[in-house]
Amino acid sequence: MELKTSPPAFYRWTVLVFISLAMFGNYYIYDSIAPIADLLKSQLSYSDENIGLLYTSYSIAAIVVLLIGGYLIDRFGTKLSTLAFGILCFVAAVITAVSSDFNVMIVGRLILGLGAEPLIVAVTTALAKWFKGKELSFAFGLNLTIARLGSFAADNSPTWASGSYFNWQDPLFLAIIISITCVIGAVGYFLLERTAEKKYILGEKGEVDKLDFKNMFKFNKSFWYIVALCITFYSAIFPFRSFAIKFFIEAHGTTREMGGFLNSVLPFSAMIATPLFGLLADKIGKRALLMTFGSIMLLPVYLMMAYTDITLYIPIAMMGIAFSLIPAVMWPSVAYIVKENRLGTAYALMTLIQQIGLAGMNWLIGSANDFAGASASNPDGYNLGLWIFSTLGFFGLFFAYMLRRTELGPQGHGLENKKMK
Repeated sequence: MELKTSPPAFYRWTVLVFISLAMFGNYYIYDSIAPIADLLKSQLSYSDENIGLLYTSYSIAAIVVLLIGGYLIDRFGTKLSTLAFGILCFVAAVITAVSSDFNVMIVGRLILGLGAEPLIVAVTTALAKWFKGKELSFAFGLNLTIARLGSFAADNSPTWASGSYFNWQDPLFLAIIISITCVIGAVGYFLLERTAEKKYILGEKGEVDKLDFKNMFKFNKSFWYIVALCITFYSAIFPFRSFAIKFFIEAHGTTREMGGFLNSVLPFSAMIATPLFGLLADKIGKRALLMTFGSIMLLPVYLMMAYTDITLYIPIAMMGIAFSLIPAVMWPSVAYIVKENRLGTAYALMTLIQQIGLAGMNWLIGSANDFAGASASNPDGYNLGLWIFSTLGFFGLFFAYMLRRTELGPQGHGLENKKMK
């Protein structure tokens, strides 16, 4: 009987490419709304609150499904989960594009939330299984780099697919075509892992964690500080991106193409910085200290856009660098402070709470824009929302400080150390 060995590096990186391809399509679908936000307003009479609700509905669905999704990932494995959730993302893209009725579009975004967020959890869990102890932070960084190419492509679609932007619907039909990558990537990963199970030793499966709500929240302090940091950073970045292109057009007088390009600078900056920060965290540790640095960078960016004439590239690039720290530093850290048989549940819980923040913030910013009358004729109406975003940087500083204090104490897990076992 042939002894199984660990999968070779080439095989592991091939797995990374396929699961990242599924994430690419996922990210494109999510971000396909922002470039048409002003068209939804002008052609379908949607308000900013309506646009915010398209994102909020996604988050509400994610909140409902994530705990169950985490259990399913732990119970049935990453290959089946990734395939099922990838197919749901494709279905969501189709439903979102077929009708101008707001309720139908809401249903499409709800289904996207049911598929996309558990897909991210499944991919995150798969990365931990394939790369724990083997360049895990770097693998997380590369995965997010490929995934954010989806956001980059969506933001720049008014340029490379300019012929589609004469109406609100054609860009969403384009999103359907690109969403096929969710299925292709998931199928490829399914086949690779099924083959690997016969030939190689993969990460330890462990005993499947039960969906026990009494024990669901029994994680350590460091885990909860990481969750709080994720909520802070994601609530400051994603809802801004929801309205960013519209904001750039109406408050800074850019074209749709330039607004899309400026919005794409954020994921592009993160695409470059995430794997680099992953390598840095693998080498030096100091993960909480790195998050403190990110919080400091996030503090001034929104007020710079509101009250100064500085080129928009600078605050957007600063946001991109700060944002890249979460997947490069915080997400991999969870794999070291939570037992492997609870990883799916831990990542699902982490993402669920994050989505609660996103659901509230997308609605809040849309409502703030409507309340302040934000428009091309009243660009100062956006300042209220920008002040709301700015306050989140202070919370980030606090949670980064608490994480560092915990990790340097007797209850630490070595997150500030150079080497992680």
